[in-house]
Amino acid sequence: MIEYILSILPSLLEGTLVTLEIFVITIVCSLPLGLLLAFCRISRYKPLSNAVGVYIWLLRGTPLLLQLFFVYYGLPNFGITLERMPAACIAFVLNYAAYFAEIFRGGIQSIDKGQYEGAKVLGFTYLQTMLRIILPQSARRVLAPVSNEAITLVKDTALVYAIGVGELLRATKIAVSRDAVTTPFLAAAVFYLVMTLALTRLFEHLEERFGAYE
Repeated sequence: MIEYILSILPSLLEGTLVTLEIFVITIVCSLPLGLLLAFCRISRYKPLSNAVGVYIWLLRGTPLLLQLFFVYYGLPNFGITLERMPAACIAFVLNYAAYFAEIFRGGIQSIDKGQYEGAKVLGFTYLQTMLRIILPQSARRVLAPVSNEAITLVKDTALVYAIGVGELLRATKIAVSRDAVTTPFLAAAVFYLVMTLALTRLFEHLEERFGAYE
């Protein structure tokens, strides 16, 4: 069994790298986009706030797999054709940005209104208030839900198998179909568990670091 796992290890590692690539691109792009959407959502300019609200409702209210199919198979009907990997990344970024937007919005609005008033008395601008007072405090409060979404993202990357992206699950399925054994599934489970464990430890460290703002 060990020899067999060693023989399929290169293909599983290659699939894992693709999984990590999708994860990193999604996190790096969706976090700032989600923060921007959160600011738009709490904006006093109602057309902007309502438009972002509809966007969040659509992206959170429909399955990620359906969005993935739409980006890859549906957009060509509108003259936009994407390769598998870019299509997967775009779908994931747009989806997770909607979830992060709601998380950030909740974190920002959870800060007591008196702190805004205090900052105004001290002569802080809105941007200074956000950067120096509100965001550092809300960061601690949103870490737990952001951590949950990040761990979910690792598992959701398996969905790109549906459009033929060669990530970890696809590499595993190929090995299972070729060799008629289920051992690759166990090996893949270990890979996913290691990745989620690493993320859990990372966010635990971040929660301790930002604990001073609570």
